[in-house]
Amino acid sequence: MSHPFRFGVQVNNAGPGTSWADTARRVESLGFSTLVMPDHFEDQLAVAPALAVAAEATSTLRVGALVFGNDYRHPVVLAKDMATLDVLSNGRMEFGIGAGWMRTDYDAAGMDYDRPGVRIERMLESIEIVRGLFGDGPVDFRGDHYVIDGLEGLPKPVQSPPPLLIGGGGKRMLTIAAQLADIVGVTANLRAGEVGPDAVADITPARFDEKLEWVRDAAGDRIDDIELNSLVMSTQVVDDQAAAIEATASMFGMSTDDVAATPLLLVGSPDQIAEQLEERRARWGFSYFIVQGLDTAVALEPVVARLAGT
Repeated sequence: MSHPFRFGVQVNNAGPGTSWADTARRVESLGFSTLVMPDHFEDQLAVAPALAVAAEATSTLRVGALVFGNDYRHPVVLAKDMATLDVLSNGRMEFGIGAGWMRTDYDAAGMDYDRPGVRIERMLESIEIVRGLFGDGPVDFRGDHYVIDGLEGLPKPVQSPPPLLIGGGGKRMLTIAAQLADIVGVTANLRAGEVGPDAVADITPARFDEKLEWVRDAAGDRIDDIELNSLVMSTQVVDDQAAAIEATASMFGMSTDDVAATPLLLVGSPDQIAEQLEERRARWGFSYFIVQGLDTAVALEPVVARLAGT
């Protein structure tokens, strides 16, 4: 079953010459469903307060992180922040969480960069705790990483429960996402801790065929209830699609066919990009596309007007 198209924009600061609130209003006016933010320690606004301001400045725009790095906050703190955001936005929060992947964040903050399995297990414990705190009654939890002793999560979110977004590029993370999440983001495997050659080699259409097979196998009967998401690495709205694809292929060390088809790159005129998105939904089931930057959102307004909700 195909889900209707919807679109999000990932931004981390206000647009040039404008306020953060105006940036959020601009994203909403362009027809986008969601404003999301990365969660890193580099030059960006702090996620929770920025999302609260974005929600207050708008009336329909959904807000969330893509995604919260689990190791950066205790799950009790994250649950309270997200429940509060859902209350303040009147139920417009999307809860995205990941195990943490960017090695430079850990190094700069003096945190141990544990092996992926440990970070993933810690994330799983956090998800169980946060979901418990979103629900009714006190939470008792005894895990290898967290202990919660009879804590009632307050306030309670408006959504019951808020949609959970988990993304990944490796088999284990995508299996977890398919089993637990409402929104599954499929991306490159970032086990190297950076967006480098290994990640680029992992974004070919053939790799996405395999990744979506993992998701479908793990999801089982719930696959039709899952919204499949793609965070687009690069968007080029251009008149000469062939030339842009060839230049991008040379830059990434990919074939032109792979650049034209991978869901992580959009290249062409608005009409050509709309056709690409329809092809990617037909092939893989992706219906929720998130692009990066306000300028990209402006350039894609005709695409959003044509496809959103269809």
